[in-house]
Amino acid sequence: MKVERLVSIIMILLDKERIGAQELADMFEVSPRTIYRDIDTINMAGIPVRSTSGVGGGFEIMQKYKIDKKVFSTADLSALLMGLSSLSGMIRGDELVHALAKVKSFIPADRAKDIELKVNQINIDLSPWMGNRNIQPYLEIIKTALQESKLLSFEYIAHHGNRTARTVEPYQLVLKSSHWYLQGYCHKRNDFRLFRLSRMSNLQMQEKTFALRDYQKPTLDFTDILETMQTKIKIRIHKSVMDRVLDFCSYEDFSSDGDEYYIVSFPFIEKEYYYDILLSFGDKCECLEPLHIRAEMKRRIHDIASLYEN
Repeated sequence: MKVERLVSIIMILLDKERIGAQELADMFEVSPRTIYRDIDTINMAGIPVRSTSGVGGGFEIMQKYKIDKKVFSTADLSALLMGLSSLSGMIRGDELVHALAKVKSFIPADRAKDIELKVNQINIDLSPWMGNRNIQPYLEIIKTALQESKLLSFEYIAHHGNRTARTVEPYQLVLKSSHWYLQGYCHKRNDFRLFRLSRMSNLQMQEKTFALRDYQKPTLDFTDILETMQTKIKIRIHKSVMDRVLDFCSYEDFSSDGDEYYIVSFPFIEKEYYYDILLSFGDKCECLEPLHIRAEMKRRIHDIASLYEN
C-alpha cells in the first residue's frame, strides 16, 4: 500500500544517513521509478529529501532539517489513520498493523484525544452486509499473489452465466462501487481484463511466477461514455421505493404525482441490467414512456408470470 510505503520510507530516512533508490526498490519490491515518485510525494509533503549521484549516492533528509512529530498536522494524521484502519478491517496483514503503529507513533500526547475524535467521526466499513463470504479469503490470496508475482487460476462466471476457467497474472486490486475487482492479464483472452471477485470460484495461487508486463491501470470512470449511451425514460413510482430509486438518479429528477407517487426522469440503457433494475421495483414502478420500453417491460412481466402458471 502506498501510504504504508511512504511512512516506511520516511522512517528509514530518519534511521539511515543515506540510502540508494535501488536498495529501497528491492526492499519494497517496486521499481526505482516508483521510489522516485514516492520521494517526490514526500518532498511535496514538506520533508526535504535530496538525492546525490555517484558512488555512495542516494537519498537523504537534508542535514539541517529537523523532523519531529509536528511535521504531520492533526488533519494529516487523522486522514492516514482513517485510511489505514478501513483497509486493515478488510485486507489483513502485518504490514498494515505495522503502518498503523508507525503513524500512531507520530501522535503527540497533547493531540491524541483530538485526533482520536476526528478519526471516529468517519467509519469506513468495506465488508458486505450479506452475500458472498469468499471475498475476504480471496482478497488475502490475491494480495499474496500480487506481492510474489504468482499466477492465479479460478473459474469465472461472466454474462449470461457463461462459466470459463481462467489463468491470470494479477496486477491490481480495485474497489469500485462497493465491489472488489481484480485487474490482470488473462491468458485465455491474451489481454488485460477486470474480474469481479464475487463471480470467481475455486481461486488458487499457482507456484509459477510471471514477468511483469507494461501495464496501464483500468479505466474506472465511465461518466462521459454513459452520458452518450443513456437516455431518460419516464417512470411512475410509489414513495415506498423512492430511497432505492435515488441510488440511480438525483432528487431533482423527481416530481410529485399526488400524495403517494412520483414521476421520475430515470437514466436508462436498453440492456438486461437496466431492465432488471426496473423489474426489481416490482409493482411499485410503472414505465410510462417511451412506449417500446413499456411494451418490452410488459413482455418480460408476462414471461415471469408464465413461470408460476402451473
